[in-house]
Amino acid sequence: MSAKLNEAHEHCKAAEKFLKTSLLRWKPDYDSAADEYSQAAQCYRIARDLKSSKDCYIKASEMYKKNHSFFHAGKALENAIIVSKETSTADEIFTLACDSSSLYQQHGSGDSGANVLDKAAKIIEENAPEKAVKLYQQAADVSSTESSQHQGSEYISKSSRILVKLQRYDEAVDSLRREIGFHQEAGNIGAMGRLTVAIVLVQLARGDAVAAEKAYKEWGNNCEAPEMQTIEQLLQAYDEEDRDSAKRALASPFIRSMDVEYARLAASIPLPEGIDPPPKAAVRENAAPSYVSPNTSYMQAKPGDRDMDTYEEKKTDDEDGLC
Repeated sequence: MSAKLNEAHEHCKAAEKFLKTSLLRWKPDYDSAADEYSQAAQCYRIARDLKSSKDCYIKASEMYKKNHSFFHAGKALENAIIVSKETSTADEIFTLACDSSSLYQQHGSGDSGANVLDKAAKIIEENAPEKAVKLYQQAADVSSTESSQHQGSEYISKSSRILVKLQRYDEAVDSLRREIGFHQEAGNIGAMGRLTVAIVLVQLARGDAVAAEKAYKEWGNNCEAPEMQTIEQLLQAYDEEDRDSAKRALASPFIRSMDVEYARLAASIPLPEGIDPPPKAAVRENAAPSYVSPNTSYMQAKPGDRDMDTYEEKKTDDEDGLC
């Protein structure tokens, strides 16, 4: 390891010499200096001095950029990301990836630019998912300019799933719409049908059954029979506020077989409130009949009423009974 460290120091000294001017060298030799820094970075990498390796790759990128060798400059920054993925912060990796992609695009290598953004997003996705979303979205942008709709749809799909996982449903809807657009341009009808189910689930998670129905009307003609059956059952259940039917639809085999983020989303969607039947009157078994006074029927009668005769008869009977 010490031999490699010594070799790295020698390459760094050589690079500094190429940057100095003299009577015989009026301009710095940026290309040669960049090559020396690249070799130094490799030596540091073998010696496991990853910080020094990263710094040398960044210096090499600067030299290549001054010499207008944009592809090599972008590649040097990509190498810096790889060697520092365990030691750099998410912000540092994010910045290096954006700069590397920009240099690749200046050279005309858009695919390489999108690829480095994808690599960086995978590195920081677990610890900084919000920044990973931005990198995936940028990668999709770069791919779309290169007319690579298939690759762009893969990048934006990763963005959509992370947004669903983060419960940022408004942004997830926008991302899914864009993902459908990629597949629409590529003529991938099957993928559009599956994404229609996904966007309906996200709209229901937002609590907007009306928007879910609109999404189905807009793209439902791309769905296959199982997808249409599942969505229609689900939307009908929410329209009728049928909790049991909605629960069965969300637990359908088709939804369970979707990407894990959407399957988990289906399990957490609030069910409709439901319409409870009116409570029945409680009746106590073997209860005694209600008490009715024997005088009630005639004590309320008045002279001149139609039941006056009955009143007099009952009154006389009661008096006789008392005697």
